[in-house]
Amino acid sequence: MRILITNDDGINAPGLAVLHDIATEIAEPDGEVWTVAPAFEQSGVGHCISYTHPTMIAKLDERRYAAEGSPADCVIAGLYHVMPDARPDLILSGVNRGNNAAENTLYSGTVGGAMEAALQGIPAIALSQFYGPLNGKIDNPFEAAAVHGAATIKSLLNPALWDEEDYRLFYNVNFPPVPAADVKGMQATTQGYRQNAKFTAEAQTSPTGRQFLWIRGCAQQERTALGTDATANLDGYISITPMRADLTDRAMLDPLQKALG
Repeated sequence: MRILITNDDGINAPGLAVLHDIATEIAEPDGEVWTVAPAFEQSGVGHCISYTHPTMIAKLDERRYAAEGSPADCVIAGLYHVMPDARPDLILSGVNRGNNAAENTLYSGTVGGAMEAALQGIPAIALSQFYGPLNGKIDNPFEAAAVHGAATIKSLLNPALWDEEDYRLFYNVNFPPVPAADVKGMQATTQGYRQNAKFTAEAQTSPTGRQFLWIRGCAQQERTALGTDATANLDGYISITPMRADLTDRAMLDPLQKALG
């Protein structure tokens, strides 16, 4: 199997090294693992593409490239510049440092990379490691992802779990904030919503008197509804959420049409 990997934490992020090991196990000895990842951290860029300026790309090693762009840029670079004559069979994005469950999904560059892969017609999986008090200070906070990542991906390689719709399926996987030995299994989940978790802005004044804003995160340990990703993670389960880039709310089409007359 030929696999392309990317992330949003940057080419030197420890989670990308974890993902390379996972992908190498999936690809097996006769396969290939290619890396095209952002030269610098791109957290929170979502599905952004560098449409208005060029993206510099550099070859760092055999099958290893860094691009000055977003994860979606990296996927496009991988498909049309790095691997134009041998497209990958699978694209993996991650392993993100921190969860991309609930509303984080909408901001995530990790998920954005997988979304771009799906729009390009390639099976794709985003992978993120939830952090919390039970795993944040252990020797390897990515332990749950490292130990269970390959088996999780293999469980998703069943052809029945993929399609060729216009907006193709991709999967968002979050590993729970626990040591690997405490992972309870996998759950199919929907995207959750943290009721009291909102990003905010905090102003600070520089020594020169200029004002700057820092975007502040929100509490990540808040539970979401039953059957959703963040709650499954907090209960010790790997959440697997099937997703599409189509944002249409189909339940509103008939009421909208009636309202429009």
